[in-house]
Amino acid sequence: MEHVLPDRDEVFVGTVVSNVPFGSFVEHPGGAHGLLHGETAEVGARVRVRVLEVDPARDRFSLGLA
Repeated sequence: MEHVLPDRDEVFVGTVVSNVPFGSFVEHPGGAHGLLHGETAEVGARVRVRVLEVDPARDRFSLGLA
């Protein structure tokens, strides 16, 4: 499935798709999943986040609460 990585400092409301011991993965409207490190939210919850870093070479990005 094609997805679009967000831009650094972009703020968006995304859906929590899974939780891991070190945070939650949040789906960007472009389809990619980013890690909200150090925070957990219920799967299915909508959260407002800011993109902190983008790593296109590794196809990943990190998030913080906005």
